[in-house]
Amino acid sequence: MAEFTHFNESGRARMVDVTAKASTERVATAQGRVFMTPETLEKIQRGKIAKGDVLAVAQVAGVMGAKHTPDLIPMCHPVLLTSIDIQFKEEPQPDRHGRCSITITATARTTGQTGVEMEAMTAVSVAALTIYDMCKAVDKGISFSDIYLLSKSGGKSGTYTRKE
Repeated sequence: MAEFTHFNESGRARMVDVTAKASTERVATAQGRVFMTPETLEKIQRGKIAKGDVLAVAQVAGVMGAKHTPDLIPMCHPVLLTSIDIQFKEEPQPDRHGRCSITITATARTTGQTGVEMEAMTAVSVAALTIYDMCKAVDKGISFSDIYLLSKSGGKSGTYTRKE
């Protein structure tokens, strides 16, 4: 049976002690999708959203979100991030619901005693929320889906790659 590492002997929440863990290079990549109307995607592509360059702002917001992960997720350790990279892939072909999408992929890196999975997933989430915030005046029906860890490497648990 798996032991819950975020509880102390009294059953209260605690931050896991990583003091004895070795510092290793750690990389995590997460992904998520933002769905919108074709008209909204076209406005993003043409720079016609009143608040500005949506993807440029979402990229900066995602980086900032990753850097603030321990402020948002109570048991996350502060991690010295050595790199955050965020990519966007636009899907202009509407799906069966008539929605286009933007796929957000974020990769976080560090050399340390604990992983950066939460930082990568937070980067994707904050970038998605920023796209919504910047476009809500033209499309309140924007939604998010499939925010998940694609892969991680480093540390005692080794490498993980999501299987489709």
